[in-house]
Amino acid sequence: MIKKRNGEIIVTNEKQGQFLKKLYGTVGGRMALKVLTAPIVSKIAGAYMDSPLSKPLIDRFIKSGGIDTSQYIMDGFRSYNDFFTRRVRPEKRPIDTEPNHLISPCDSKLSAYRINGRSLFRIKDSYYSVADLLGNSFLARRYEGGVCLIFRLEVDDYHRYCYIDDGNKTSNFFIRGVLHTVNPIALRRYNIYKRNSREYTILHTVHFGDVVQVEVGAMMVGRIKNRHGEHDFLRGEEKGMFEFGGSTIVLLFEKDSILIDKDIALNTRDGFETVVKYGEKIGRAAH
Repeated sequence: MIKKRNGEIIVTNEKQGQFLKKLYGTVGGRMALKVLTAPIVSKIAGAYMDSPLSKPLIDRFIKSGGIDTSQYIMDGFRSYNDFFTRRVRPEKRPIDTEPNHLISPCDSKLSAYRINGRSLFRIKDSYYSVADLLGNSFLARRYEGGVCLIFRLEVDDYHRYCYIDDGNKTSNFFIRGVLHTVNPIALRRYNIYKRNSREYTILHTVHFGDVVQVEVGAMMVGRIKNRHGEHDFLRGEEKGMFEFGGSTIVLLFEKDSILIDKDIALNTRDGFETVVKYGEKIGRAAH
């Protein structure tokens, strides 16, 4: 369930969720996915999305997705991926520049959770502990007692994302996705059929401490395009984008570093995601 920040409830399409549940919830569906997500198939599909042959998909997607094209710079598309990663008009996504305000890195549906040693977070229809998400138990322990923000992008969202503050970053760490076709791995009471490709870095920010940012992409071939390795960054500067097949961003904050806006916290408690936009305030520094 989804809420806008004015409290309006958005009715979502459940058909896609039901289809994915059947696809991942049956051995036959997962066997088909194993073929569809094979490296050679993914490369062919990616090449098609990058080629002029995919341009006819653009108009169809605009109509079916109800895309408000007035929000975007709508010229010079050579392929579907060019359109998918289209740039928003800067005046449509003003960046909140108040130093102690925490901004959203992207257009998305946001959920906010406290982190403890037993936390499991649902991300792209799989369950992860922080250690599972990062593949790094030592780093995960730094964020116990902190906050996990999950930004879920849908296909009609703006698929570029920005830095949330001034600071500098480490190199990017890529984790390849996996698919369990017959015997899923067991994580406590959940059976896990897949792990998505993901990439993370540590952001050493001026106002919010050391923040881990994780981009979660397609299952086997990550369509994540980060612009920088080690880098000094500014609030609102573009960090990267998702090509077709993205797209969730996770931010991990240390204990007592931020206070999330009350409406977002209450919406999450009540089972709602909150619609947020690139550059808008979603919280503030705790001190």
